[in-house]
Amino acid sequence: MDISIVVPLFNEEESLPELEAWIRRIMETHGFSYEIVMVDDGSKDGSWQVVQRLSAENPSVRGIKFRRNYGKSAALHVGFEAVKGDIVITMDADLQDSPEEIPELYRMIKEDGFDMVSGWKKKRHDPPAKTIPSKLYNAVTRRISKIPLHDFNCGLKSYRRAVVKSIEVYGEMHRYTPLLAKWSGFSNIGEKVVEHHARKYGVTKFGMSRLITGFLDLLSVTFMGKFGKRPMHFFGTLGTLFFIAGFIILLYLSYAKIFYKEYGITERPLFYFGMLAIVLGTQLFVTGFLAELLVRNSATRNTYVIETTVGIEEG
Repeated sequence: MDISIVVPLFNEEESLPELEAWIRRIMETHGFSYEIVMVDDGSKDGSWQVVQRLSAENPSVRGIKFRRNYGKSAALHVGFEAVKGDIVITMDADLQDSPEEIPELYRMIKEDGFDMVSGWKKKRHDPPAKTIPSKLYNAVTRRISKIPLHDFNCGLKSYRRAVVKSIEVYGEMHRYTPLLAKWSGFSNIGEKVVEHHARKYGVTKFGMSRLITGFLDLLSVTFMGKFGKRPMHFFGTLGTLFFIAGFIILLYLSYAKIFYKEYGITERPLFYFGMLAIVLGTQLFVTGFLAELLVRNSATRNTYVIETTVGIEEG
């Protein structure tokens, strides 16, 4: 199969028929073999009924329905597990991403040799409340990750199948799949300017809370990428440095008391700083040790309750 298209959705019953027809037209025009994996993230409207109808009309449409809302990252995770195509393309269900971009995204992976291509919504049809925070996070992420992308959060992306089978998208990490791909060894990441349409139906599903969660997720993915498999290197190093600093301070104070007959060293702020450093260093070292045990014995992180599926083979 040439292309798998993963579409996470939440309360998008009005846009789904148009999106499916648009994708099908593009696929048939270019002669691609394809599948559309629609992941219903616990919609409260008639989205799942629409997915079932579309699947009955078009065997290339497959569906997965969560029992409750888990978030876009969860939807992408299970979608990535289900795909069968050589090239995997993700896009939002609100018709703001254009299926017209699919052939070029496919070509850039297949012919240009990219592991992943991220869309860049250079001209956006969103309010300032969305565009300003987005520009801020993109700048910070670009600086931290060293990946020269302008729009990390664009929902329109293409991947080699090996990439989506290697990365683990959880929490709110869908914003940082390029960084996850890089940490997994897929560093050939490209970018394409894509057309962005104004929302036609419904309302945006993202609020101002992502100002905080986005920053925390960036810190989390950065830490996990560098130290996720070796937390002792981080906590152990900090703990050792604090412990040595505290030991040197207390050694100096002991030397001063024994050889220079200084009294009242326990009343000096330096004494309490040394004790604090030793205690903190010990705690950090133990934290690293326990984290190593957890990493080596961790079970699967992602557990989502899927209510039902359509067109998805039981594994």
